[in-house]
Amino acid sequence: MDDKHRHPLRDSRLDRTTAEHRQATPQALSPTYRLAFDDPDFLTRPELRPVRLQLELLKPELAMDEAGIVSTIVLFGGARIPEPSRRDTARTETLAELSRYYDQARRFARMVTERSVASGGGADVIVTGGGPGVMEAGNRGAEDAGGRSIGLGIVLPHEQSPNPYITPELSFNFHYFAIRKMHFLMRARAICVFPGGFGTMDELFESLTLIQTGRMERVPVLLFGRPFWERIVNWEALADAGTISPEDLELFRYVETAEEALEAIDTWEGAGQRRVVIPGR
Repeated sequence: MDDKHRHPLRDSRLDRTTAEHRQATPQALSPTYRLAFDDPDFLTRPELRPVRLQLELLKPELAMDEAGIVSTIVLFGGARIPEPSRRDTARTETLAELSRYYDQARRFARMVTERSVASGGGADVIVTGGGPGVMEAGNRGAEDAGGRSIGLGIVLPHEQSPNPYITPELSFNFHYFAIRKMHFLMRARAICVFPGGFGTMDELFESLTLIQTGRMERVPVLLFGRPFWERIVNWEALADAGTISPEDLELFRYVETAEEALEAIDTWEGAGQRRVVIPGR
């Protein structure tokens, strides 16, 4: 324990060590005798869900604070988009064509990270969902620039390991989608969304809803690939139907290249302000 957190009470980690060496009596071996914080069966009970939600919010928050992460640039995008050299493995021709956005995400992350490193490394750190595809490209671009990047993984029914380009001490894993999305946005200075599927759509619309309703500050929301997005979402139809306001169409902007995205962030109103965005506070 460092001096900053030193206090006169006994370190609970010592009690955990002591418990490992308890006598093998029926009483000592009973599950009820385990320390509450050292009992996985207890911590994973349905009644403990509120505690697990709090822990899942707190653990990455403390780690990022300790790492000096001040602001982030978020990259959302499809896990199935291959890098161009492997486009022949794509399951559809459309996915093969979208492989160009792997390179755009990688180049954009490299450019952002080069500037972050030059300014000390705590501002505008790339954060992705930690998986393959566009997420891998984002973390890879940050590594190309010699900087750090964050990966916010999620436990899924099918096995998915964190991609190898995430900074190890900034690689996190989540059980709750809601808490994971909060960590995406709590430090976001810009949100860049590449073509993707249900997960990407969920993240995009969650972000737009928070901004639209004033639950978080307005930040640049950049959609890479106008042809893709206009084919998938008829934004004008929503405005024409009155289900959103015409002004809501100004909450995002289309870009095609890493250079366009960087310029859009730099010229955004209030550009240069390093504000922490905390949804719902």
